Amino acid sequence: MTKQLQLLLLLLISLTQCHADSDFGSIVKFLPGFEGPLPFELETGYIGVGEEEEVQLFYYFIKSERNPEEDPLLIWISGGPGCSSLNGFLFENGPVTFKTEGYKGGRPTLVSTTYSWTKVASIIFLDQPVGVGFSYTTTQLLDSPTDTGEAKQMDEFLRKWLSKHIKYISNPFYVCGNSYSGMVIPAAVQEISKGNDLGFKPQINLQGYVLGNPVTDLELDYNDRVPFAHGMALISDELYESLKTTCRGNIKNVDPRNIECLKFVQEFRKIYIELLSSLWANDESVRNTLHVVKGSIGDWSRCFPFVTYNPNIKSSVPYHMNNSIKGYRSLIFSGDHDLQVPFSSTQAWIRSLNYAITDNWRPWIIHNQVAGYTQTYANNMTFATIKASL
Repeated sequence: MTKQLQLLLLLLISLTQCHADSDFGSIVKFLPGFEGPLPFELETGYIGVGEEEEVQLFYYFIKSERNPEEDPLLIWISGGPGCSSLNGFLFENGPVTFKTEGYKGGRPTLVSTTYSWTKVASIIFLDQPVGVGFSYTTTQLLDSPTDTGEAKQMDEFLRKWLSKHIKYISNPFYVCGNSYSGMVIPAAVQEISKGNDLGFKPQINLQGYVLGNPVTDLELDYNDRVPFAHGMALISDELYESLKTTCRGNIKNVDPRNIECLKFVQEFRKIYIELLSSLWANDESVRNTLHVVKGSIGDWSRCFPFVTYNPNIKSSVPYHMNNSIKGYRSLIFSGDHDLQVPFSSTQAWIRSLNYAITDNWRPWIIHNQVAGYTQTYANNMTFATIKASL
């Protein structure tokens, strides 16, 4: 074989490999900051959605470390709106996290976790909406993201992703997320269910959804922060009584003429905090390893500061009701120290569904210790608290 033919064959092989890469994402065997090869299978990539696929949604896919052929398939989006799913990957239920002990600056070190959901399930961590994490757009002429629009895009993303990963089509499928995704996910579940009923291909083996500290009713969740903070001894009796008297229980939509209430609300808001992940995600070697398209975004930020997001679902309770009627299972969990979405407001909207209790309030146990409390309802919904967790 001549040298020219050898080069032509190598070129053909490389083109074939690139095509396969773009169809199925890229396999990542090492991550900067993690010592040695990854002890799990990681794939990253983009799926285009929209009429011209002008929105390129970035994902991290991790195969179940147990039995990926049969274990459930999950998709995870983080809240915000506008927070990257890297939050879930690195800070909540993923297989690695940052080593903070002894950190003295520079690119952070990654270590394995023992609590990853990937021990029993395969997970797609999705950066959504466009502009979040490494997701980007090929045009500047896009409508503002909306709650219902993001639910439709998730359905489109999933059907396209599954058409390229057909061996997962029959796996039990769950939609998961936390915080503000509590507005989008119930609508996405309804959208996926509707698509299945209309015969969209591939069919998604939808079983239910999981939500952590979910925003559900903006006014209820927000206003419940004051009695929760008071009950947790985070604010004084005096500030609590002042907020109650001057704001009349509503700190979400304060009348700008109510100067006294605004003053007390400003004092109340002083009790919040922040993290570190941008150092890692903005490192050039990390972006190269994850196969991020060069020049697609500027600086990565943990939560994208949306100016134009349109939160067009005021309450996701009707979606929960519709999903219950369809028979989908749901797990709603709350960290009992979470101030952003207090467990008390979550319990309030669950009660508003008026479903009978089938399993009374009881502790759930790990290693002979109470990890939280749980209760199950007749609509296949389970509520659980997690002790001392945000």
